[in-house]
Amino acid sequence: MHEEDFTESTGRPSKTKQKQAMHELRDLGAELVELSVGQLKRINLPENIYEAVRDCQKITAHGARRRQIQYLGKLMRTTDEEPIRAGLALIRGESSAETARLHRLERFRARFIEDEAFLAEIAAVWPQIDLQHMRQLRRNTLKEQEAGKPPKSFRAIFQVLQELDKEGTPDVAE
Repeated sequence: MHEEDFTESTGRPSKTKQKQAMHELRDLGAELVELSVGQLKRINLPENIYEAVRDCQKITAHGARRRQIQYLGKLMRTTDEEPIRAGLALIRGESSAETARLHRLERFRARFIEDEAFLAEIAAVWPQIDLQHMRQLRRNTLKEQEAGKPPKSFRAIFQVLQELDKEGTPDVAE
């Protein structure tokens, strides 16, 4: 007998591969159960899966919870799992593009706080920025840092940059 006699020639996955896929979906469902309600709403889940996840979160008995997670895995077999995986990756912060974007905005904020002249470069990226408001936020940030107060304006600068970035950013290298 040759090696190819033992391979599956039907073109469908083996039973082992099918079981492996089912276990992955079950694990994905278990991961959804661990999320908060706010995080679940950020992921675009089908209604039946969302309800099953919420039901599972309410269950405290170990055996019942395990069965509900199994049921959740079964429900997930009928839906496209890629949007769910992408949503989970975003929540976990695994999206490298999102992480890079946030780091770029943090660098913009740090350079702006160090030197007000950097505001001209920020304005070159986002011409619609309110320069006077940004200067005021910078002054308030410096005062907060000197006084040891909570970084309210420091966060506000980041939020302004984030809103501007969501409106649209041309690809600019630093």
